[in-house]
Formats: sequence, structure tokens, C-alpha cells
Amino acid sequence: MTELTKQLTKQLILHQNDTVIKDLKADQWFTGRQVSADVTRLRQHFINLKLTKGDLALVCLDNSAVYPVLTQAIWEMGMIEHPVAATTPIAQLQSEFNEHDYAVVIVKHELADQIVNDSVLEKTAIRLETDSNLTVFINTSLVADRMIQNPTEPGEDDLALILNTSGTTGKPKRVGLTHKILNNAAHHDIDSHRLTEDDTTMIIMPMFHINAQVISTLSTRLSGGKIVIAQKFSASRFWQQVSDNHVTWVSVVPTIISILLINDKANLIYSQLRDQINLRFVRSSSFSLPENKFMAFQDQFDTQILEGYGMTETSSQCTLNPFDAQKIGSAGKAFGTDLAILVNGQYETSDTQIGEIVVRGDHVISEYMDPQPASFQDGWFLTGDLGYLDEDGYLFVKGRSKDMINRGGEKVAPAEVQSILSQLPFIEEIAVIGMPDDLYGEAVTAVIKPKDFGGNRDDMRQQLLDYAGYNLAKFEQPTQVYFVDDFPRNPTGKILRPKLKDELLSVSAGK
Repeated sequence: MTELTKQLTKQLILHQNDTVIKDLKADQWFTGRQVSADVTRLRQHFINLKLTKGDLALVCLDNSAVYPVLTQAIWEMGMIEHPVAATTPIAQLQSEFNEHDYAVVIVKHELADQIVNDSVLEKTAIRLETDSNLTVFINTSLVADRMIQNPTEPGEDDLALILNTSGTTGKPKRVGLTHKILNNAAHHDIDSHRLTEDDTTMIIMPMFHINAQVISTLSTRLSGGKIVIAQKFSASRFWQQVSDNHVTWVSVVPTIISILLINDKANLIYSQLRDQINLRFVRSSSFSLPENKFMAFQDQFDTQILEGYGMTETSSQCTLNPFDAQKIGSAGKAFGTDLAILVNGQYETSDTQIGEIVVRGDHVISEYMDPQPASFQDGWFLTGDLGYLDEDGYLFVKGRSKDMINRGGEKVAPAEVQSILSQLPFIEEIAVIGMPDDLYGEAVTAVIKPKDFGGNRDDMRQQLLDYAGYNLAKFEQPTQVYFVDDFPRNPTGKILRPKLKDELLSVSAGK
């Protein structure tokens, strides 16, 4: 066993009589003994199917209690889990399967029914406490001629998890994370978030993503805490779920914070349950919250927000705002990570100019599954994100280098403009992008999802232009304003900027 699987097993033994995982959809808690029994049962099922160390497992499931069970069984076998979005269509799954040598495919019931007349995939099922009918497809072309044998133990440097990056452009890169990297990352998360066995987290982020996989699930399991799993986020149910299950912390993205602030039912339920809610903190990442929303959430819900910065390639976080020394607008200080800003070929670590954020550490990859040598330099991982470090070592993220807008030679950081404009009361969400401009090359363009889509757009547009004129430099001020009912997004909710740009260009061309 690796240190990772050893600790997972140890925690289940220590808490064999305690409830450790709850499936909110099934409204059922599972004890350490039940989870351990499911892991053992599933592992034996894999052995019977002739699976072995190094086999790839493609997983497409909704959030549920079986997810961490499946993950542990796969890791104990020395197999490699590759989870993808539960919303992945069958054609895309088939394409993924054809591109790589997966030995096993595990999908939710709706998709399982669509896999028919396949000469390679053989359908099996297993009954578990956490899933009464888990469907497992075996790739007979890989395993048919194998002999059943005792599984080979994985090593610390063996791959445990493959995740697709949630990038905003191009084909996602495949990130391979080893047992050692995952274990290191989870323990950094435990220490930085001060997690103990008295904590209960609620997972509302998709479990195929690094946030839920490591920051929420793995760190909680290794610290001996409890996990409450929601199939998806529901603003109207959020505070009731937090109260009923004694949740002490939740990892979210800024969009969820914005929704909770404006959802009438969520606010009503919170007011009724205020005295029964004991959140220590809400962790927010992906992009920085505007100060007005940050302060409004903390004041309205009496809950501390911890903002951090991380990515799939770092197996979770790189920075986090300290509990007792936050800087609003920053992503906090490095934790378990070497952090620098690459400016004019130099690696700067304090009071820097804006440059590319670079990181290294025992939880950071040194290569992609598919070679991308330009992403690594002098032992550093080049994130492609722009930012700076202040004199105290706090990181301020300014957006993706590829998202920078070039307006007549002036470089505009979209994240900076978005942060300022999002303070306007009629804006629910905003994206700032560069659109073609004959004179300046690119025009700074504000794309708004308003709180009231039926409101007067001319008034909203003028308010935005007036506000920008007062709060932004001339070259940063939007010259084009569009309104949308929603943005094109990837499976993790990030705005697909290239697709948004294409949609706006298509609209303009059709006029």
C-alpha cells in the first residue's frame, strides 16, 4: 500500500462505527465499516474481472457516496482513475474510449443504457451499500486473455489520477497525479485549512474536478472528518443542508457566492436557521471576488471567506489567505509551494511587477501526460496566469496571459476591469473580452449577465460607461457593451471566452 491508501484505510478503521459519508440524494449516512466493506467488495470485483495495476478506468458519474469508494478501490488496485463530467454525452465518451486504452468504463445508469451492441465492452454490475447497482463495463479486448492473479501493490510514484484541465481554450490537457503528489497536496490542504476530525464538509462542486477530488474529499478523509455529498448545488437547499448536517466548511466558486447573495429563498431560509448554522469558513477559488461581494457575504451570513489560488496541475491549491491575516482581493500567501513571478526572464518573489505566475513544490507536476515542454522551465511550472506579489508576499491574480486585451499597444487585464465593474448593483456576472477593432486592434468589451434581464439596457449601459469613466483608466474603459442571459461555459462553470467571442461576432455579422 502507498502512504495515501494506507491512511485512507486507517481512517475507515478508526471511524468504523461512526458515520463518515452522507449521500444527500439518497438521504443516507454510511459508516466507516460500510465504506470499507464496499471498497473491499469492489476491489474483489475488479480482481474477478482480471483488472490489474496500471489499468485505466474511465469514470462518468454524478456526485454520490459511491465516488470516494470507487476511487479508493481503484487506487488500492494500482489502477488509474480518469473521471470526466457527468454531463459528458455518450458520443464524447466513446471518442475518449477510442483514443486511450481504458480497461474499464464506469458510467451512470442513464449512459449505461445507451451502450448497446458493443463487441468490446462487456457489461457487469455490482451491488454496494453506496450504490445498489453500479454498472461496470470491462474492455474484453484488453483483459480476455489475462489470468486472474493477486494485484500488484502500487508505488508512491505510480499514477493514481488523470484529470483534464479546465482550460478556456483549445483541447484540455491531461494531468497525471501520482499517489505521492495527491497525498502531499491533501496534507497541505489539511494544514492550511486547519481541518480536524470534528469538521464536516459539504461537496457541491463536481467530483470529477480537482477541487472536489482533493481539496474537499481527500483532505477531509485523511483528516478523519465527515463528508456530505450533494449531487449538485442548489441555492434554495444550501442553508438547510448546511444546518441539518452540521457542516463546518464548504469549497465553492465566486459564482455560487453571488447566487447565494441574491437568491430570495436562500436568504429567507438562512434567516430562519441562523442560530443552527456553524460554518467555520467558505473557501472560494477560481477568480477573485469583488470587495463588495466579499464583504456582503461575510456580513450577511456571518461566515469567513478564505480565497485561494490553485489548479489541476498543482493537485489543488498553491496559495490561501491566512485565517487571521487576510487581504481582500488577493489569493493569499503560498502554502507548501514555492511561488514566483516571471518578469523579464527573472524569478521575483516579493514586491513584483505584473508577470507570469510560476510555481513548484511536492504537489506540482513536472510534465503533462502529453508532452508540453514549453510549460516547464528551470524546475518551475509556468501557469500561464498573470499576477504580482506585494511586499508581504500576497498573490494578486490578474487573469490569463492569453486573455490580455491589446488596445492600441496598451495591455488591459480583464480580471482587473471585471472586479471593478462587477460592483455595479445590476450586474449578476460580467466577462471582459477583446473584440476586433479597426483602429485599436482590440476593443475592451463588457459582456453582462444582468440580475434583471428585463431591465432597461440603455440605462444599464450608460451607468456602466459612467462608472468606468470614473473608476478606470481611459484605455481600460469598455467601448462596447453586450447583454446575455448566460455565458457559454465548460463543465466546471468557467466562462469559455473564445466561444463567447465567436457568438458575439456571429451576432454582429447577422445584423
